[in-house]
Amino acid sequence: MYSKVLGPTRRGVLALGAAALVPAQAAEAGRFGAIARAARSVVRPERAVLLAGALAGERVVAVGERGVVALSDDGAGRWRQARSVPVSVTLTAVRFADAAHGWAVGHGGVILATRDGGEHWVLQADGARLAQVAAHAATTLADDPRGALLAKEAGQLVKDGPDKPLLDLHVVDARRVAVVGAYGLFFETLDGGASWTAALDRLDNPKGQHLYAIAVRGSTWLLAGEQGLLLRSTDDGRRFSRIASPYNGTWLAACATRDGEWVIAGLRGHAWRSIDDGQRWTRLEGAPPASLVSAGALPEGGVLLANQAGQVFVWRAGSSLTALPGPALPPLSQALALPAGGRLALGFGGATRLGNHA
Repeated sequence: MYSKVLGPTRRGVLALGAAALVPAQAAEAGRFGAIARAARSVVRPERAVLLAGALAGERVVAVGERGVVALSDDGAGRWRQARSVPVSVTLTAVRFADAAHGWAVGHGGVILATRDGGEHWVLQADGARLAQVAAHAATTLADDPRGALLAKEAGQLVKDGPDKPLLDLHVVDARRVAVVGAYGLFFETLDGGASWTAALDRLDNPKGQHLYAIAVRGSTWLLAGEQGLLLRSTDDGRRFSRIASPYNGTWLAACATRDGEWVIAGLRGHAWRSIDDGQRWTRLEGAPPASLVSAGALPEGGVLLANQAGQVFVWRAGSSLTALPGPALPPLSQALALPAGGRLALGFGGATRLGNHA
């Protein structure tokens, strides 16, 4: 499968724009057998199409197409494949609570969990199970003004089956995890994934717009999605309200910086920052009009971003976006700071280690 439109970029829209995004993903996820089929062994997992990465302690864990999970214990020098992954659908995002406990999400609504730093994974949920969770939750909302609509939407999820992708997640700790995805999907676990709940009534998202990114700073949460959608919670994720967006195009990435700022990024090189929890936004200049598909906080301060044109940027307070030197790479889906310095680019060309030049 090739993107959210033409290829497997994590959130990027490579050609047709955000409106064409989900049908392409649904076509892949419709191959329901891939949910029950374990990932196949590959000779060089670091050369697979990789869509997202995270640190499990000092270990780098990268995930991508056909259920590939690539591991490196030497700062992205040498790689090997995870020992067991129960699905062969495309995995779109991965996060860890600590060096052992982590989760990954992907097409078909799959949620995977590991307790050994990414060596072995188990399937905790898929789109079919999550649809049943949503349908059950809808039965408890009879007194909610939106109850009938929410029940209808949940019923449609059940009817459609596991065809909707999950696109991002936030891991609070080894017990609490939240996942988001297409058509406004939002699910949460408070027990490490033994059970999941649907947040049907928490979001001010009546059109069911796609949610591409979730970022958290303290008790303030930010969800970013299509057509300028920004949803903020100031009560630790219990209720989300829509806030004004500085741009009406789709947001593909969001993060909270070490210094307490929000950075959001998306189509046509748009990147903005807020120092007051989203009340006001300032544009970050310096990126070409190619979609920015990831934004991650740097441990030393600032943000690392990647775009669909194969470029990696660093932003620091008081400056514009600065591109890391070197030739452009194949289309990227994420850039990641490595624990011993340097940067890692993930995308169509697999994993590429970069220098620490900015």
